[in-house]
Amino acid sequence: MTMDPCIALPIPDDQLEDLVDKAKDYALMHGICMRQKDNFDRDALHFAPFVLFPTPFPRDEYRKSLELQTVLNELMHKVAHDYDFLKETLKHTIKVDEFTGRLWNIYETIMGEGGPTQEVEVGLFRSDYFCCCGSKGIKQVEFNTIASSFGCVTSKLVQLHKYVVAEAGHSELLKDIPDNGALEGLAGGLVEAWKIYNKPKSVILFLVEDVTYNVCDQKFHEFEIRKQCPEVFVIRKTLTELANRAQLNQDKSLWIDGHEVGVVYMRCGYHPDQYPTEKEWEARLLMEHSLAIKCPSINYHLAGTKKVQQELAKPGQVEKFLGYKAQIESVRDIFTGLYSLDHDEAGDKSYDAAIANPDRFVLKPQREGGGNNVYGEDIKPFLEKIKDSEERNAYILMDRIQPPVTTNYMVRPGQEAKLVNVISELGIFGYVIGDKNRIITNKQVGQMLRTKLSHVDEGGVAAGLGALDSVYLVDAGSCCST
Repeated sequence: MTMDPCIALPIPDDQLEDLVDKAKDYALMHGICMRQKDNFDRDALHFAPFVLFPTPFPRDEYRKSLELQTVLNELMHKVAHDYDFLKETLKHTIKVDEFTGRLWNIYETIMGEGGPTQEVEVGLFRSDYFCCCGSKGIKQVEFNTIASSFGCVTSKLVQLHKYVVAEAGHSELLKDIPDNGALEGLAGGLVEAWKIYNKPKSVILFLVEDVTYNVCDQKFHEFEIRKQCPEVFVIRKTLTELANRAQLNQDKSLWIDGHEVGVVYMRCGYHPDQYPTEKEWEARLLMEHSLAIKCPSINYHLAGTKKVQQELAKPGQVEKFLGYKAQIESVRDIFTGLYSLDHDEAGDKSYDAAIANPDRFVLKPQREGGGNNVYGEDIKPFLEKIKDSEERNAYILMDRIQPPVTTNYMVRPGQEAKLVNVISELGIFGYVIGDKNRIITNKQVGQMLRTKLSHVDEGGVAAGLGALDSVYLVDAGSCCST
């Protein structure tokens, strides 16, 4: 299935060269940038890979995704506070997936001590979708509860795309490129949490990687927080620095380098590599013991695992958490097929289906950060290797979604712009603040689009296969042409 680009492509070479130069300059001058992994320089930035024109997306499905975000925020908040549901859902996974097991042990420790010291938590969430040609609607790829990235940079990218489209002589299209308030909204969620903590001299701590490549996305958060609330300071620390220098006072307040921490915003801690020693795990537990408001809390983190997503897709599960029939049906409508691979009758049936038709599925572990899934013909030998192993319990199987293919120019540092076939994944941002008994704030705040080459499985922006993008709204009839 194909979809026409927002303007007829290709365009003349001289026009292409002019627009690409203008777009690159705009990106560099507005911070749509990253540090390069293969040539790291603390003092140098390159523009982040992007596509030259915004990509079409069906208008009604886009609106549906925006309206759904607060429902999904509520759903995941309630899931995260249902100890029995999480325990039952993850009981096999935590035995064979060491990382998820370590997270669970922290959660069990906190719950065994009577629950968290700080009951209020904030989640900056992102729900990701493909538009599926088979169902003629959006289908959820995953729900991210930790370190949901690119909201800030793509907020800037929308303005780049409006500029390029106008420079290309198509100002009539601007009305169908929606603005993106993700930067203001996500930063606003952290500011609101800091105000709830209500200690004017406390800081917001960004928990960051040892080396940060996606630095602009993080820094725009920081600058926007200062813009919205000049009296709050943001500090940046790694898990290792937290392990070496952080401490709890008698009232369980978290302190590091003379600063009391009001809010911890985790931009790392979602992958095993980010816990190289026991010290980092001890720091995570220290943080969870503290009075600081966590983004996310350990239970939000666990609620974002793929196994939870697969369990929610079972009949009768969403109904446990949402009260209105319309909400339940709207959530069920975005689920694609999600299947257990546990060692039972249902898991064996899923296993056999994947072996027989591997191209129909994606195999997913309990990981964030991309690059972890298994696709197509690689599924069969991978599953055969773990057929009789308990490791099977650490994976879920998902129906492979078939989005429409369109064309666009992919622009990358140091390369000529290339006209390529691409598919796009929509992400909707929201935030929720609350505790086990109530939701204080629940908002949808913006969107992002990531676009990748249509023939590849993983679409990492930094890896060279994907690019940042913006939405161009079209009527449903323009999508999924044969």
